[in-house]
Amino acid sequence: MWKTILALLITIIVIPVLAFIIDEPPTSIQQEILNDLVVVYLAAALLCFLVSTVSKNYSQVDKLWSLIPIAYVWMTAVKSDFEPRIILMALLVTAWGIRLSYNFSRRGGYSIRFWTGEEDYRWAVLRAKPELSTKWRWVLFNLLFISFYQMGLIMLMTLPAARSLGGSPLGWVDYLIAALLLGIIVIETIADQQQWNYHKEKREAMAAGRDIPEKYRKGFVHTGLWGKVRHPNYAAEQAVWIVFYFFSVSATGNWLNWSVIGAILLVLLFWGSSNFSESISTSKYPDYAEYRKKVPRFVPFKF
Repeated sequence: MWKTILALLITIIVIPVLAFIIDEPPTSIQQEILNDLVVVYLAAALLCFLVSTVSKNYSQVDKLWSLIPIAYVWMTAVKSDFEPRIILMALLVTAWGIRLSYNFSRRGGYSIRFWTGEEDYRWAVLRAKPELSTKWRWVLFNLLFISFYQMGLIMLMTLPAARSLGGSPLGWVDYLIAALLLGIIVIETIADQQQWNYHKEKREAMAAGRDIPEKYRKGFVHTGLWGKVRHPNYAAEQAVWIVFYFFSVSATGNWLNWSVIGAILLVLLFWGSSNFSESISTSKYPDYAEYRKKVPRFVPFKF
């Protein structure tokens, strides 16, 4: 466990350094917006740590995951004096954020008492692990990984907007990227809706006391997009930010630039997160191991 945590902390330091080495340094205006983003990031990460520590609800970062990227990109748009490309990027991130916030809200993630709300079930499982069961270890994990690492990742995901500042004029490539990104958002919406429908219908069948249809006896969604890949929502979430990165490629002409940091780290995070989620599902559902064998993880084919 601690080796994994250490590896993640190293990647969030090493990968940014390497990315900045291979690309041109930020311009003065890019550096200004980066400084502003870092200030917001540090304040938000500290707030998440303090609120989660006091409330004992460790999903505070989850509440900001779909909201604060909107703020980051619009901050960049304002700093750019509303360059057309940055406005397009900000509108797309806003659409992504509104949709994801809605999905999080209907699962009980938000509350009028902002520090409450449904907590990600995986945090309770992690807290019970021997490596994190002592109080000081969990506090350290909450500080370094849940609060500062994850909030840092969210900021890094939006860096293509800052890298696109002062880039080439908006062109057909940007519209193609925008169309692709919208398509991915639609796929993510469908995946989330299929998951929502499955668990809603499963609960209703169980509450009615009647025989549960075979489809729901497995306990986990395995049809529709979930019959093609095991994590269509995770796959789409990664794809959103990978495609978002290509705006910076269009703006600069550089296929590899320092704003790629967020997309790389997001893929690493989701790989580890899906491993952990699947270990829980395998222990809960007898049929999940067979499902893992038959259905690929993120892409609809096996390597």
